[in-house]
Amino acid sequence: MSGWIEYLVEWLSAAPAGVIFLTLGLAAALENIVPPIPADVVVLFGGMLAGQGAANLWLVFAAVWICNVAGALLVYFFGRRYGSSFFDGRWGRLVLKPQQLRQLDDFYRRYGVRVIFVSRFLPMFRAVVPVFAGVARVGFWRTAVPMAAASALWYGFILYLGAAAGRNWQEIVQTLSAAGRWLWLAALALGAGVGWWWWRSR
Repeated sequence: MSGWIEYLVEWLSAAPAGVIFLTLGLAAALENIVPPIPADVVVLFGGMLAGQGAANLWLVFAAVWICNVAGALLVYFFGRRYGSSFFDGRWGRLVLKPQQLRQLDDFYRRYGVRVIFVSRFLPMFRAVVPVFAGVARVGFWRTAVPMAAASALWYGFILYLGAAAGRNWQEIVQTLSAAGRWLWLAALALGAGVGWWWWRSR
């Protein structure tokens, strides 16, 4: 583990339950805004603390799940509120031209629910997809329901691993990191496909 994660682990180990809830929830929310934040590792350790009795596992899950979904919905509403005006402007047209926005709207109308669900398991896309769901003006429930379901599955699984880790904490972190690398590769491959579409559609 990197030095700052080791420091965070030591600090959380001695922290009261309320601070644990706040820290885990904040990490889960901020990953929607700052994708490099390793929220998965932080939440995994929170699950281990809950398994050791430092905090209630269900309350930890609730804090992580609610904050993660709330963070994603925040960027969704930001895209819905400011997306159209931004892309109508000079800088927005450099990012997406009007015909690209029309294609994006059509894509979300057809596949929005599935795309939003799958994106919650992929680094980088967790932060990007909700924004453009807002720009495409996908309905609130069509956005919130798959987002909440995927978040519950992903973080429920990570917290379960953490709670069951016990002394195998380092091995579980290594396994999660290896899985994370594969997810990043999948996200980069998908990102390359999106980049190809962006170039060809201009």
